Amino acid sequence: MSSFLPEALQSILPEAIQLLYLAAAALFIIGIKRLGAPSTARAGNQLASLGMLLGVVVTLFDRNIITFEWILAGIVIGSLLGAFAAKKVQMTAMPEMVAVFNGFGGGASALVAWGEFVRVGPGFLSTDALLTSGLSILIGSITFTGSFIAFGKLKGFIRGGRIALPGQNIINLVLTVTALILVGLFTWQPENELLFWSLLFLALLIGLFTVLPIGGADMPVVISLLNSYSGLAASMAGFVLGNNLLIISGALVGAAGLILTNIMCTAMNRSLGSVLFGSFGESSGVAAAYSGDKSFQQTSADDTAIQCAYARKVVIAPGYGLAVAQAQHVLKEVAQLLENRGVEVKYGIHPVAGRMPGHMNVLLAEADVPYDQLYDMDQINPEFPTTDVVLIIGANDVVNPAAKTTPGSPVYGMPILNVDEAKRTIVFKRSMNPGYAGIDNDLFYEENNQMFFGDAKKSLQELATALKELD
Repeated sequence: MSSFLPEALQSILPEAIQLLYLAAAALFIIGIKRLGAPSTARAGNQLASLGMLLGVVVTLFDRNIITFEWILAGIVIGSLLGAFAAKKVQMTAMPEMVAVFNGFGGGASALVAWGEFVRVGPGFLSTDALLTSGLSILIGSITFTGSFIAFGKLKGFIRGGRIALPGQNIINLVLTVTALILVGLFTWQPENELLFWSLLFLALLIGLFTVLPIGGADMPVVISLLNSYSGLAASMAGFVLGNNLLIISGALVGAAGLILTNIMCTAMNRSLGSVLFGSFGESSGVAAAYSGDKSFQQTSADDTAIQCAYARKVVIAPGYGLAVAQAQHVLKEVAQLLENRGVEVKYGIHPVAGRMPGHMNVLLAEADVPYDQLYDMDQINPEFPTTDVVLIIGANDVVNPAAKTTPGSPVYGMPILNVDEAKRTIVFKRSMNPGYAGIDNDLFYEENNQMFFGDAKKSLQELATALKELD
């Protein structure tokens, strides 16, 4: 495409391409920074998207990569698929969608490295390029199979519990060490096709064996880690191509994914080592599900309406049940009715409320909940002692006091929303069944707690009707 440009412009084209790549990278960095707050997240996403579009368009002028017809076709097809997915995929399926993105990202990076290796030929790549090719193929292939196993577990195609061979951690460690040795041998003898295919097969197998042993409840942590892997694979592919934008953007994704993984591990009381070796996701058996021999208080829409209507401050703690019931719009209506009566309403968001960080924020933003009413865990916890009523909508493990009081519990040490410190808690739940951790929730039996049973959307609709009748 650059052959159509005037000769004067062609002479400065390489430098211009690199400058525009740098501008695209700057847009990525600013976009990620603005994703850190709900009020600026949308603008951040738009800036990052603009950076990606700029990077792809600039690639049209780089004759060393591919003909522009294929890139334009990719833009059109990818944009259509993205628009379709954005319109059709439900908020409850966002984690599965992210898993698919990770898988395709990792697979694409591995294919790019492989394609460059084949295009240039093993005898014409430097040692650095061969090493990064091997690493990109290794990490990208692990991400590909691991992400689709995570997708299957979240969708229910694959059993969510632990699926492992005896001594699975040792097997994974041996496979990983072997794969790293193969990367070294591939760098030393790139013309040996057996080494390449062995590395590819082993990497795909590691992806399967790494994710299969992990329980479905912990898939959000795994998805965050695989997101980091996909970034690293892209960065390695960037070194192979000598593409600065790919190096920088891949490093950004890798770092952001690792930071997010650490945040989620802390929020779920996990260790990064247990994530890497697939040894978590199992309950210790110390706590058990509801056995029927404990007493709890039950409430109704009318009683809840009275308690909330005459409260000074109400805090709403949403969870995955809210997303499943698609009750965010009804919840906003309830909150608006309370605000009309002079009640102060706030939302307390746990880092892993829903299926991944930010899930609840996006869900509530969809219902036009004001950003300034959304508080993260550290912000809202000091306010619970002065809160009259906490409405817990579809949340379970993230409000379980056993995390603070029961050593040996699977959730012990996990940071939670301290809702038990409020004057009254009301839990909206279908039944007394346990949450993802598979354990009973001590909050249900506290004297200041009441259970509101039923589908979250229907229950909130009943509550909204009861509030209107109080006028």
